[in-house]
Amino acid sequence: RVFLKSRMDPNAITITEVDIVFLYDDALVAEFPDTKSRWYSMRRTLTRRFGDKMDIVSVFVPQGFDSETATLPQRSSDAVRVYVIAQHDEGGVPPIDVTERKDITVFIDGFGIIVTDSNPSN
Repeated sequence: RVFLKSRMDPNAITITEVDIVFLYDDALVAEFPDTKSRWYSMRRTLTRRFGDKMDIVSVFVPQGFDSETATLPQRSSDAVRVYVIAQHDEGGVPPIDVTERKDITVFIDGFGIIVTDSNPSN
């Protein structure tokens, strides 16, 4: 499960897009973009090229949003690699590999995103 929380000031006018990317073929891992900027500039091309070997879950999180549970693809447990990428991060930030994690929380703050293994209800 993936939970999302924004720690941004509720008065700020910010909506952060978070992509959770599931790769189902080991060969795609080497081709996957190594930075946030490359991912967002190549996303459309990769979606066409990788086809059904990749799923993307995009969630738009407004500032001050308390909690959202992302709806994951039914076959998400079959993924060989799972990445979290957020538009709010700096351009050179690499995708965060969460493949081996079960329940994560993505916190959005003024500096970018933080991914933890904790549940937001704890």
